Amino acid sequence: MLLGLPSNGLHTNGYSLARKLLFETAGYAPRTALPEVGIPLGDELLKVHRSYLKAIRALMEARLLRGAAHITGGGITDNTPRMLPAALGVAIDTNAWRVPAIFEVLRRIGNVPAEDYRRTFNLGVGMILAVPARGAVKAEAALARAGEPCFRIGAVVELKRGRPRVEYR
Repeated sequence: MLLGLPSNGLHTNGYSLARKLLFETAGYAPRTALPEVGIPLGDELLKVHRSYLKAIRALMEARLLRGAAHITGGGITDNTPRMLPAALGVAIDTNAWRVPAIFEVLRRIGNVPAEDYRRTFNLGVGMILAVPARGAVKAEAALARAGEPCFRIGAVVELKRGRPRVEYR
């Protein structure tokens, strides 16, 4: 089972593209507050990257952590497979979480294709944690006790011939 931990913004993903789209293409300024984002764009872009240490520690102490993927440059598409053996892939449920407004704004401004969008930005998922399917409820409880919100983002699957390592559903 894969559990997603929310990001609180862009983190380390796609700042060059974000600046180009927001400030050059759209002509916005750092003080521009778009209704869907809710705060000035400069504040959105300067959000401090959140730490996932408490979440990882909670799962390690519960002996439930089997893998972790920090969703940085490369997004979910490139980072998630790095925690897996070669014969395994992942199935990601794109309806498992709400993509924060800033990412939708960037997609709209740049008319960014879905594949590039998923490879460039974290889309609101800052860390993906692999836990045993039978231990998912215990893992969620351990994260809740640590004050860490999570969502079931997908599952580890056997890699079929000719299939991508990451499938989006």
